[in-house]
Amino acid sequence: MNVKIRRIASDTAPYLSGAFAILLAVAIVSSPETSFQASLRGLKLWWNLVFPALLPFLILSEMLTASGFTHGLGVMLEPLMRRVFRLPGAGGWTLWMGLTTGFPGGAQGVLQLHKQGSITDKEAGRLAALVHFASPVTLLIVVGVAFLHSPAAGYGLLVIHWLSGLLAGFTVTLLRGSPQIPDQKSPIQSNSPNKKPLFTQVVHAATEARLQDGRSFGKLLGDSVGSSVQSLMIVGGYMIMFAVVISIVQGLLPELPETLTSGLLEIHLGARTLSEVSITAPAASAGMFSVALLSAAIGWSGLCAHLQVMTVLKPAQIRFLPFAAVRLLHGLYAFMLTMVLWRPFMSIQEAVLPTFASPETAQAGWIRFSTLWSSIPNLFGLQLLLMLSLLMLSAIVAAVTFFRRRFD
Repeated sequence: MNVKIRRIASDTAPYLSGAFAILLAVAIVSSPETSFQASLRGLKLWWNLVFPALLPFLILSEMLTASGFTHGLGVMLEPLMRRVFRLPGAGGWTLWMGLTTGFPGGAQGVLQLHKQGSITDKEAGRLAALVHFASPVTLLIVVGVAFLHSPAAGYGLLVIHWLSGLLAGFTVTLLRGSPQIPDQKSPIQSNSPNKKPLFTQVVHAATEARLQDGRSFGKLLGDSVGSSVQSLMIVGGYMIMFAVVISIVQGLLPELPETLTSGLLEIHLGARTLSEVSITAPAASAGMFSVALLSAAIGWSGLCAHLQVMTVLKPAQIRFLPFAAVRLLHGLYAFMLTMVLWRPFMSIQEAVLPTFASPETAQAGWIRFSTLWSSIPNLFGLQLLLMLSLLMLSAIVAAVTFFRRRFD
């Protein structure tokens, strides 16, 4: 029965996409001015926020992966990834990329590992669902400062977003009952001796990965820039298209709340409308409920983000429904954690937290290039702190596993 459903879905998919394209073209022709304004909003959002915020990190990610740094870090994150998420250790770098740069960086990292043969198609699908996070730039600067006018709120949403995403990934691992990956070396590390000091294993894995890549620095830099710009062009195209789709849906179904339409379809536009609702909520409890809905929408991340990941990871042939199920679970966890933890987080004063931007420099949600690039040092500091936290967590998992085996 399941095979028949998949066959029917695969046979009808081209016709559905063609019909959707025709309907979209008709809707644009029938209301060209509205569609133009909507596409302009999507273009501004991509050009003023997504492109300058993610381009340096995507370039850096591909260069570090080709240089072997990814696989060296993967050796140290092996206990965390294998014991907790049942994934290869090299995915630890991709998890860090998703947490610190957002889902475009996470999807690009999964694609790089898949191209190198470090993960299989199934592992690519599970890893893509695990590393799908909103960018800290979006939560700290855009949502926290520009939309909610509160840097502390941005930090609270970011921490809850991270916790709920990791919890969703761990829950899916438990529900799947996936067998643990055997403690064997990846193809890159297959020739190394079993028992070597950790530092030696890290250096060996990085060296082997670099030799397998074989590109010169100039070739690597050019390929990294080209690949990153191409990925961001795909992101921009989806954002512009979905801005038009949201405008058309609201015109055809005006009874639907704008928060529902934008929240389900596009993360940035949905965050903006939900932030406006939470600010104008008359009571504190209603405001907290609106913030919880905002947190859930960010965890869901929108159909636009889902399709972006599907496009980037098309060579890995990941399935959409399992991926969307993890996103839904992420949104549910984010909603519940926000209702429970929001007030304790907001009780912590923002004086101890670095501010990435002020409301004056982030008016109406449009961020200047200078604001984003001046925040890069602070963002790198946040990334370093998160990397150290993951390494510490991996060390704790390794220690617990060691003592359990010793006393069993």
